[in-house]
Amino acid sequence: MGTPELISPRSPRVAAAKRLTRRSFRGKERQFIAEGPQAVREAVEHRSDGRATLIELFATVEAADRYADIVDAAHSAGARVHLAPDEVLAEVSQTVTPQGIVGVCRFLDSPFEEILAAKPRLVAVLAHVRDPGNAGTVLRCADAAGADAVVLTDASVDLYNPKSVRASVGSIFHLPVAVGVPVEQAVSGLKAAGVRILAADGAGDDDLDDELDAGTMGGPSAWVFGNEAWGLPAETRALADAVVRVPIHGRAESLNLATAAAVCLYASARAQRASGGCRSVTSN
Repeated sequence: MGTPELISPRSPRVAAAKRLTRRSFRGKERQFIAEGPQAVREAVEHRSDGRATLIELFATVEAADRYADIVDAAHSAGARVHLAPDEVLAEVSQTVTPQGIVGVCRFLDSPFEEILAAKPRLVAVLAHVRDPGNAGTVLRCADAAGADAVVLTDASVDLYNPKSVRASVGSIFHLPVAVGVPVEQAVSGLKAAGVRILAADGAGDDDLDDELDAGTMGGPSAWVFGNEAWGLPAETRALADAVVRVPIHGRAESLNLATAAAVCLYASARAQRASGGCRSVTSN
């Protein structure tokens, strides 16, 4: 292990990292912040375009001792490692209670064309999703469900918003993500690649249980998820092969975006893994 350098709160490196909390600077530098041991550990192992994704690591003395394996791996990956006082981590971090370790990473989004060329079977498309916490949580759900990719349309939140990165809990480093794709281009490209487009909407004509019972979900699918408050606009729903609602069997008014996304993505994942499609256990 190399010897981490002690860094001053007034260091230009600290100022540069702090600026990455703003979208304009993230875009200019094509770098973002990953907070906490789980995200940083995933960043250390990730490579993009043949280069290590993690560029720089800031850690308190206590965190560097607690997560010595991460610090060692960061050194081995060629990242600059800085020991920093708590006040530095508080400035660079966006959380109320920082965990003492923060990484500066290169952008890692994938071209949409590469995602299509890989012939994906399960994709989450975030159209008009504005809440960074929801975006990160849906990315995490997609990762857990075994999705092949996530697409954020040009009307959605910044993938690299610190809240999005935190909410993904490291999943941002696990699967390809395309950003800034117009929803019409996303849908037309996926359709041309043989992927069925399912728009998730609480007022959809098709019921998710009926889709599963009919065995129509075993093929490649892309779920399109809309805005947290007003869902998907009519013109986006019109692009889909089916507009599907998650059935509400109890008295709840609706499901939030991330919960609905988890249900939809896991339904597709189960159907794709089932021999001959997925049937409800209650069907005759």
